[in-house]
Amino acid sequence: MQHAVGSPLPPPHQPGHGPAAGWSPAAQHPGPHHPGAHPGSAPAPQGPAPVGPPPGFAGAPTGPPAPHPPGHAPAPHHTVPHHAPPPPTPDTTGHVQLPPGGPVPMPSVPPATAGTPDPTSTTLAVLLIGPAGAGKTSVAKYWADHRRVPTAHISLDDVREWVRSGFADPQSGWNDHSEAQYRLARRTCGFAARNFLANNISCILDDAVFPDRPVVGLGGWKRHVGPGLLPVVLLPGLEIVLERNAERSGNRRLTDEEVARIHGRMAGWYGSGLPIIDNSQLDVPQTARVLDDVLARSIASPPQW
Repeated sequence: MQHAVGSPLPPPHQPGHGPAAGWSPAAQHPGPHHPGAHPGSAPAPQGPAPVGPPPGFAGAPTGPPAPHPPGHAPAPHHTVPHHAPPPPTPDTTGHVQLPPGGPVPMPSVPPATAGTPDPTSTTLAVLLIGPAGAGKTSVAKYWADHRRVPTAHISLDDVREWVRSGFADPQSGWNDHSEAQYRLARRTCGFAARNFLANNISCILDDAVFPDRPVVGLGGWKRHVGPGLLPVVLLPGLEIVLERNAERSGNRRLTDEEVARIHGRMAGWYGSGLPIIDNSQLDVPQTARVLDDVLARSIASPPQW
């Protein structure tokens, strides 16, 4: 039976039912009609019937086939040809194998520049720490834009806002939901940083890391990126961060009380051993130059953290 376009296909073969059960090519494409033959019946055998059981029947001889009479060529034996698989075609999309990202080690100082490392031409992973309104994002972008080696900027706030529906707005306060999204974003940033560094691309990350929460803050960054991450604290005066926060909009803008509370907690970085930049009187390019000086010292003598 012919199947119309769009109708269901015949069901697949069931165990114990061959293609001849209910469907055969002969039934679909009948040959010449023989008088007296019923449609679909096999043609009558010509000549005498063979003697002995059919092949495959119990008791059939299993020895070698009988020799062919002289002058008769053996029937051709059809076998399915085994074609060798075609050679792989070259990838026309420019596929490049990328080294997998691993924990970032401490940057090594080239022997020729030992004692005076040049952070502008060294592959680095930098963590810029500071309160809201410290200028972390502006400095990080400028620093990355003006490097002499490929450099990426990874903002934790940007990654957190990848979550659209169900985003834990920081203005709603700190709770289990917002902390879970923060940890997830930090881990995502860590994976990205490790992959960039493994492929010789420096990166600078920025985050408001609190010194009194090392597990969820600085310790987490070290676990996800590696011991070679160089932390630097950007900490201007309270008046400066309040002024910069007032210029923000959306969920990036916090209340003055929240900004003052965050700034007060950031003061705990003093005495921590981490380098601190007070950029109260510095513009973005000046702060980026000071950051290079601080990183040169950190490469020569890594901070203990």
